[in-house]
Amino acid sequence: MTRAVQDLPKAHLHLHFTGSMRIDTVRDLAARHGIRLPDALVTGWPPRLARATDERGWFRFQRLYDAARACVRGEDDMRRIVREAAADDAAEGSRWLEIQVDPTSYAPFVGGITPALEIVLDEARAVSAEGEIGVGVVVAASRMRHPLEARTLARLAAHHAGEEAGDVVGFGLSNDERRGAVADFAPAFAIARRAGLALVPHGGELLGAQSVMETLEHLDPDRIGHGVRSVEDPQVLDAVAEAGVTLEVCPGSNVALGVYADARDVPLHRIVEAGIPVALGADDPLLFGSRLAAQYAAARELGFDDEGLARLARGSLEGSRMPDRLRKAALADVDAWLAGPA
Repeated sequence: MTRAVQDLPKAHLHLHFTGSMRIDTVRDLAARHGIRLPDALVTGWPPRLARATDERGWFRFQRLYDAARACVRGEDDMRRIVREAAADDAAEGSRWLEIQVDPTSYAPFVGGITPALEIVLDEARAVSAEGEIGVGVVVAASRMRHPLEARTLARLAAHHAGEEAGDVVGFGLSNDERRGAVADFAPAFAIARRAGLALVPHGGELLGAQSVMETLEHLDPDRIGHGVRSVEDPQVLDAVAEAGVTLEVCPGSNVALGVYADARDVPLHRIVEAGIPVALGADDPLLFGSRLAAQYAAARELGFDDEGLARLARGSLEGSRMPDRLRKAALADVDAWLAGPA
């Protein structure tokens, strides 16, 4: 007998703004704005993705992502995405969501990057005030753009930094990790660090352990998005553990993008056994077809019992930037879930 993963209190720390969308929402927005979607988002959902570890495969993934993002054309659309992401997470036991957004993607439709970010923050506050879930925001720079743009975003994030729902709580670096040099983004992360933001760059998914090591050395992160390939080098795995960095592991993403052939190959046990805190994440449910609770179900398939799942949930709560009062209450509820009947 096991306990329901949907009832396990947890935090969701790896969810992208566009990738959080419901497929029905994308189709509705496309129809409303007169946009033709690729067949993979119309009749073939969830799409069958090519191996993103191959650059052609990544291009195909990015093309679908860009097609979905092109459907977001204004303030109402942006608010809808935040509200639906929060509702979906709350239904799966999440007490706190840190949604990651690059405001430059939506700036042309709302008058600039500042209004774009402020719309997301305002809706995050409104949703959080309803009491089911708290929503913080991570501003993410793209490795596909010049590092100077990352500094601009870091300054914007710093201006809106805070410790409550509806504040910017972190600064990230996303997109194809084969692009750009990690060291070139260090000045942007220094700006975010001075503002007290959590530093949460991606690394170690499309590239191997060396990518994780470079991220540790140059960005001094609090968390790393993915980081699963740190297991390919025992010294790097030890370095992650010694640094106390939380890894945001996304099993559904890893399999869908061809990093691992099967969920059973995701090295979650090795990471946990190395003493590294883990926060499971759904990454881009729109394209991968699975949300947060499914990642915990995948961990159960890997052999994690309820105690193991509770440990993962605690890792997500402790690795988050949720206010202490909310974290303490959620951790107590994790203990209650574990003590309750199976």
